[in-house]
Amino acid sequence: MNIIVLVKQVPDTEAVLSVKEGKSINEENIKWIISPYDEYAIEEALKLKEKLPGSTVKVISLGPNRVESTLRSALAMGADSAAHIETDSFFDKKNISLLIGEAIKKSGEFGVIFSGRQSIDDDSYQTHILVAEILGIPVATNITSFVFEDNKVIVEREIDEGSVEKIEMPVPCLVAATKGLNEPRYASLMGIMKAKKIPIEKFKPEDLTTLPENMVSVEKLFSLPEKPQGRVLEGEPEDMVIELVKLLKEEAKVL
Repeated sequence: MNIIVLVKQVPDTEAVLSVKEGKSINEENIKWIISPYDEYAIEEALKLKEKLPGSTVKVISLGPNRVESTLRSALAMGADSAAHIETDSFFDKKNISLLIGEAIKKSGEFGVIFSGRQSIDDDSYQTHILVAEILGIPVATNITSFVFEDNKVIVEREIDEGSVEKIEMPVPCLVAATKGLNEPRYASLMGIMKAKKIPIEKFKPEDLTTLPENMVSVEKLFSLPEKPQGRVLEGEPEDMVIELVKLLKEEAKVL
């Protein structure tokens, strides 16, 4: 089986972000990583590959030149090949999904596609669903359990109030992983060395398809103001209640 994994490069969760020229983040001194939910997707793809002899795992990502390091990390974990849709341009989620869908089609016949349920930078929760729509395949998101048997996929996902939903899908299909599905493996030294030698397939957006105009554009990017320090009231309880009501009326204006 040709197993596909969609990955995205994001800033490290501990990175301190600042805005550059009102429309982008300042990338100086930022460490870039695989979006954590995508690591669960990679791990589940590798586990499926181990279960199905002769299968391969291919990772696909979109973004600027630096994205290659993220693809190398996925290869070091155990993926067999990688494709990079290289671009510095901004695309909305529909156009990103169109490009990824075309890159998947160029990979030939595919079986299960894995992705994270969302990326931790914009939390849009859209791309995997749009890719499935473009490819005309079923999709299950936020999965915490994955089983492959008899050329079908059985997954479980958490829904409201702690309930669990079980979904059965034919292959090909797309599943989006979340925390709890597995424990992602670390790349071995041998894996890291091997990954350096694997050629990465490169595409430009124009190599894949002609895109419609973006329906979304970035008008302004800004940091939220810091929350003011809370006020501590002192005194007798009766006096503090009177002062609190006064502040809620006159300052907060919520009463």
